[in-house]
Amino acid sequence: MRILLTSHGSIGDIYPVIAYGKALLNAGHTVTFASAPLYESEILRAGLTYFQLPPTWEQETFTEFMRELDRVNHPILQLREIYKGALPFLSELIDRIDEALQENDVLVSSYLFPHYKVIAARQGKPFVSFAFCHNTIPSPDYPPELIPALRGLPYAIQSKWNMAFWHMANFVVDKTINRVIGKVLKEKNLPLAKGFLTQPAEIVLAAVSKALMSERGTTNSIFRFTGFLRWQAEESEEQEVRIVAFCRGEKVPILTFGSVAFDDTHAIMSRFERNWPEGKKIIVQTGWSGLSVEVERPEILVVGKMSHDQLFRHASCVIHHGGAGTTGSVLSAGKPHIIIPHIADQHFWAAEMNRLGVGIILKKKQWPETLSSKVYYMEQQTHYLARAMEVQQTLSEEDGPANAVNALEQFVGEFQRNSADIIE
Repeated sequence: MRILLTSHGSIGDIYPVIAYGKALLNAGHTVTFASAPLYESEILRAGLTYFQLPPTWEQETFTEFMRELDRVNHPILQLREIYKGALPFLSELIDRIDEALQENDVLVSSYLFPHYKVIAARQGKPFVSFAFCHNTIPSPDYPPELIPALRGLPYAIQSKWNMAFWHMANFVVDKTINRVIGKVLKEKNLPLAKGFLTQPAEIVLAAVSKALMSERGTTNSIFRFTGFLRWQAEESEEQEVRIVAFCRGEKVPILTFGSVAFDDTHAIMSRFERNWPEGKKIIVQTGWSGLSVEVERPEILVVGKMSHDQLFRHASCVIHHGGAGTTGSVLSAGKPHIIIPHIADQHFWAAEMNRLGVGIILKKKQWPETLSSKVYYMEQQTHYLARAMEVQQTLSEEDGPANAVNALEQFVGEFQRNSADIIE
């Protein structure tokens, strides 16, 4: 098959799709990844064909956009800001996807842009949505995030309550999206967005662990839990030498916020540095926010971009934001989590790690002052590490890339057979 992949956003929105593309390539398919130029080098490193999409933003512009999202507190309002950010180049984006798909057999898009399914439908080609988190999968067994569950009441009442709010959330999300981009969709002769939550595609590949995550409840059969798909930055021998010399055989806490960016980074890190105890080692990864320390201290090592797998091998625990990619990496490393969620699905992932018994949650406003006590707690409570290693073993027995490849192959085969029957 000739497969067109597309995703937009931060590293957490791109790397899992690169991993998927690599798995598809290894399975004998031809794979093109359409995305912004910022990610071209990583896409090419995986051996995939690159197709350029707007925006042509530099790293600084992406970082500032993440800061703007961090200022918004509600997930639906954050979604609105994402579409507002795409509005200036949305018309070109639609044209480019339409052009790229003409040379391919199937379109696989990240869940943020499900209206691409209409472009695929116009060309008579199958469309698949790709999700990095399972918080948007509707089920009668649980309500949407931020909606209280009616625990203790009869299941029939709970299920009606839950599904009523899923349909309500779907209506609000569709309306929010259409208010922002509806005019452009009409200009491109595309229908308004519909079914963002309830029917984003004929199948949705949820790239998270089925064994660990799918027990949230019975879900629609269109949602397929495949297992994590992880792509890594290249390992650095130079960084390894620095870290080994710093750790001296000791496992140390690691602080990383990935591609999250926020205001007042300098002030926040100054608070962290004032409250971090002397003599207690910690590794700080700069990330998109540019985390750093004002005064060099022998117990604080600052590192830049590098492989999570390489970095987390040295961790006693990992303090992070709860992004899907980072969470998957910490789970795969078998390390406990201290999660400081900032935006979007990060609050959900924090709750999931707490549910699994592998991590605890810190509030964003308080973390510089409370982090050291939580790190000491995590390192002393060895059951978190024991549970994290159990989860690591579970993940090692799943093959997310193979499951995701098989799911796509089966779906496209069914689509083609059904299309042939209609023609006959």
